[in-house]
Amino acid sequence: MTTQDPFLSVRHFVTVAQSGSFTAAALALGITGSALSKSIVRLETRLGVKLLHRTTRRISLTLEGEAYLASCLKAIKLLEETEHSFASSKQNPSGRVRIDLPSAFGRRHVLPILLKLANKHPQLDLSVTFNERKIDLIQTNIDLVVRIGTLEDQADLIARRLGEQKLIICGSPSYLTRCGVPSTPEELSQHDCIIDWRSGHRHSWLLKNSMGKTEAYNVPVRYEMGDGEAVLAAALAGLGLIQAPTWLVNEQLESGALLPVLNDQSGGEMPINLIWAKNQHMQPKLRVVIDALLSAAQNRISSFRAI
Repeated sequence: MTTQDPFLSVRHFVTVAQSGSFTAAALALGITGSALSKSIVRLETRLGVKLLHRTTRRISLTLEGEAYLASCLKAIKLLEETEHSFASSKQNPSGRVRIDLPSAFGRRHVLPILLKLANKHPQLDLSVTFNERKIDLIQTNIDLVVRIGTLEDQADLIARRLGEQKLIICGSPSYLTRCGVPSTPEELSQHDCIIDWRSGHRHSWLLKNSMGKTEAYNVPVRYEMGDGEAVLAAALAGLGLIQAPTWLVNEQLESGALLPVLNDQSGGEMPINLIWAKNQHMQPKLRVVIDALLSAAQNRISSFRAI
């Protein structure tokens, strides 16, 4: 059974009251006079008051009808003003959006999109921070985060995929000349390994086994660095092997400053997600940022091309 829209009769009443005629109101609403009359009766029954005086020649509002019409018109005006503000904000989003990004990836691939967006919308204010930690969006007052890796299932959050981070193991020519090129994952135990270390992260790399399945593989750690840029610098300095995302090392691989090893085993992948708190109403300032990042990811344009 279809549930009757409780506000449908309200709209019918306002139209009748403003037109002063059931016939004119029915014509404007595109319904029959009989259906309109029944709708008004249902409204009066629900409210428990009589709204209209009806005669064969004219209709007029009761005292209750006048009071109810004034309230209806005030509510309609408020809704129209709210809708207008939404439309205006969509064209010119304003206010502050707080965004937390992974350090190296955020600076290289997300920040350029945000800066372009800020230039396009001068009333949009951005607060951008960089870290890799898991954070509580509500307690920290953060609107959006970008995170790399598998997400925990949280009902109060919404996540949208931006892309996949592909991993590769590589080292500098000077290091590989000095220490040799590993031909199996087991030979990594004889090498100096450099990891992107953060609190709570395991000392492991993602490697493919003989069945092609990706597994975490513990490696001997010689150097621990706080972010991807530091890991890259250590590898370029010839300190050891790294497993790094292709977006971080593509330029160095193309120039020969870094050389890939264990190609058949090192191709692990990790999801990159845009995350925000579930809310009944999406503010225009937040929507414009989300749309820009999702559009860049979908079209593989701008900096996201390197993911």
